[in-house]
Amino acid sequence: MTGLRSSIKASLFVTCIVDQFYPEVGESTARVLDRLGVDLDFPRDQTCCGQPAFNAGFWNDAKPLARGFLKAFEGDRYIVAPSGSCVAMVREFYAELFHDEPALVARARDMAPRVFELTEFIVDVLGVTSLADLASKRLERCVTYHESCHLKRELGVDRQPRALLDSLPGVQLVEMPQAEVCCGFGGTFAVKYADISAAMLQDKIDSITSTSADSVVACDASCLMHIGGGLSKQELPVRATHIAELLDEAL
Repeated sequence: MTGLRSSIKASLFVTCIVDQFYPEVGESTARVLDRLGVDLDFPRDQTCCGQPAFNAGFWNDAKPLARGFLKAFEGDRYIVAPSGSCVAMVREFYAELFHDEPALVARARDMAPRVFELTEFIVDVLGVTSLADLASKRLERCVTYHESCHLKRELGVDRQPRALLDSLPGVQLVEMPQAEVCCGFGGTFAVKYADISAAMLQDKIDSITSTSADSVVACDASCLMHIGGGLSKQELPVRATHIAELLDEAL
């Protein structure tokens, strides 16, 4: 696939969940960025950003992973990930994690302005707010959008994915009630507080099905794993789709 331009260089951070469970999301992310002309590379030394351990309170376990991330992505390239939560970890919480190590705080703060979630990167860095002219086919899909917590609250990203979805030929975006409400996953929260998580998931599924959409789209595979599992167990005809896959399909 030939890109449209090659002036912007970026590195793909694929994230743990994508690597282990949804490699197709990583592949779609790479194809979309290539189609948009990004000079993309993939640092092979990358591992976890440390978010699970950090959120669970195991900061000493998170630090080696965070140090590894800083080393793997050193340089001046943008860093793009198909995950708002992982981007929020690096951009917002590394400085807190390394609060007692000034040199690492400085490295984290230097890196932070280069780290972006996929749709944020496309809209705010590449300046692409519409994919209508690049789309190769009409998808004829009715979708609803779930606002992942870290993406919405930590990064403030909400208009960017909607702009891209709205621009796809044949895609009808129908807003669900309380799109901004958590789906109940929350990493270890879903394990520690399973009953509360399940109740929150049911509320989210009710919101999704009220739209009669054939797909629920989000920017985080972790949310989609939780929501998709609930939809599947209830045998509901709604597909949980990462936005990278939908953009890839259209382009």
